Amino acid sequence: MPESIKKNPILLFDGVCNLCNSMVTFVIKHDPKAKFKFASLQSEIGQHILKEHSLRTDHFDSFYYIDGNKAFTKSTAALKLAKNLDGAWKLLYPLIIIPKPLRDIIYSFVAKNRYRWFGKRNECMLPNPEMKKRFL
Repeated sequence: MPESIKKNPILLFDGVCNLCNSMVTFVIKHDPKAKFKFASLQSEIGQHILKEHSLRTDHFDSFYYIDGNKAFTKSTAALKLAKNLDGAWKLLYPLIIIPKPLRDIIYSFVAKNRYRWFGKRNECMLPNPEMKKRFL
């Protein structure tokens, strides 16, 4: 992956999950400086980034927060994201003191039920022209 891409944090997300797609739209609205880049886990670049970080390429129950050479998963990824958004979302970051196994129980419960609760698309979202420049 080119070094220029690694300058920005990257969010890898399940491209067919309605909850995940809503999260991407939310982040774009709360990231006016366009710090974050995005790729679906199912995309070629998403698969490449997963392999580069020795992460599973066939399991899409987490989104990933990639910052340089570090990859964060599940609740840690969500809290790292919150810390770097504009607004009051930063106030969620102190939850990082809760042990990861406990935080991840809640994250995994939502992840397990996300398709049932929020639905699923047949294919990955197609970003509008304004959003497209944020995607890898």
